[in-house]
Amino acid sequence: MRVLVTGGAGFIGSHLCARLMNDGHEVLCLDNFFTGSKNNILALLGNPRFELIRHDITEPILLEVDQIYHLACPASPVHYQYNPVKTIKTSVMGTINMLGLAKRVRAPILLASTSEIYGDPQVHPQPETYWGNVNPIGIRSCYDEGKRVAETLMMDYHRQNGVDIRIVRIFNTFGPRMAEHDGRVVSNFIVQALKGEDITVYGDGSQTRSFCYVSDLVEGLVRMMSCNGFIGPVNLGNPVETTIIEFARRIIALTGSHSQIVYKPLPSDDPQQRQPDITLARTTLGWEPLVPLEAGLKKTVDYFSGLGAAS
Repeated sequence: MRVLVTGGAGFIGSHLCARLMNDGHEVLCLDNFFTGSKNNILALLGNPRFELIRHDITEPILLEVDQIYHLACPASPVHYQYNPVKTIKTSVMGTINMLGLAKRVRAPILLASTSEIYGDPQVHPQPETYWGNVNPIGIRSCYDEGKRVAETLMMDYHRQNGVDIRIVRIFNTFGPRMAEHDGRVVSNFIVQALKGEDITVYGDGSQTRSFCYVSDLVEGLVRMMSCNGFIGPVNLGNPVETTIIEFARRIIALTGSHSQIVYKPLPSDDPQQRQPDITLARTTLGWEPLVPLEAGLKKTVDYFSGLGAAS
């Protein structure tokens, strides 16, 4: 098939492009390179079944495709708060444009939504039925509310126009090709540890996250796309919960670093707990994460070491 991946030069998008190529599809990778990188897709560029299109999805585009994976949107606070108006435009206008394309060519479209739609959750772990606890006027809302509107648009195009949709809510994902300075906890801690710098923990470190290795996440996306009749939303993430302080200590041990842990004030609207309930993914998609945290972290540390993060 001819598959479009928006945000295809990004961290998750580039892994998805490679997986789809390996499965024998033609892949159109669409990216404006705000957070994506050509380095992420260098191995694919010479392949005749791979096409790179530099384009901003806030502008319409005419293409002929069989499937659409819609991943384009800055996903780390450093990037999405850099230009918050552009972030929400990407989620809203970009999703409208991709849904318009899906409607015209009658292609199924999968939206990469986010665990951020749950905000600072008051239900734990978070099932798909939970409506969330989001500050609509906070500094994170350009991303949180943008993705919530994107889900609304997906459902309304489905109900009103019969567009074949899929919605996945992605929890913290990590692995090779993460951006070195994107402000996420995995890349922050690994880069700081490799450089022997202080490891920055915000708050007291008791807040929790769950970390899913990127190959597991991509498997979930592909399964969701091929699951006819199930539109979601469905949580994709690792249900194993880790405190941030415990995670920092694990990175120090894994890298053999002499870094010290330092504490800084918690940013505004930072969620205290984040853990997916993946019952629906298990029962409907037969999916759950298989890569242990330690094995995934080792591959990620090796990747950052190769970039010269320790220099």
